[in-house]
Amino acid sequence: MTELLGAYVPIAIFIGLALVIGLALLIAPFVIAYKNPDPEKLSAYECGFNAFDDARMKFDVRFYLVSILFIIFDLEVAFLFPWAVSFGDIGWIGFWSMMAFLGVLTVGFVYEWKKGALEWE
Repeated sequence: MTELLGAYVPIAIFIGLALVIGLALLIAPFVIAYKNPDPEKLSAYECGFNAFDDARMKFDVRFYLVSILFIIFDLEVAFLFPWAVSFGDIGWIGFWSMMAFLGVLTVGFVYEWKKGALEWE
């Protein structure tokens, strides 16, 4: 029973550290922020455009493209964490499966790069 609980100690430390850092980041702006608002700071600001028109104005498609690419490559990292944790148990089959997964994503990344999807003009 003790060794089973001992296996969860690193997870408890990780969660505790995450909570401390999260709370510190939530509280710090209220403690150290410069409090002198002016009309420019209080004005509405959205995605690099001043709020001067209707909310249904046309956005550049590059905003959507960059966000979709970010989600794709962010999910790649989300798959790497459980793979790295169980790496000792899955052996070479798991290793080459992840290399195939990363290879497919790399091919997609190179394709997007060559098509100019990552260029901002």
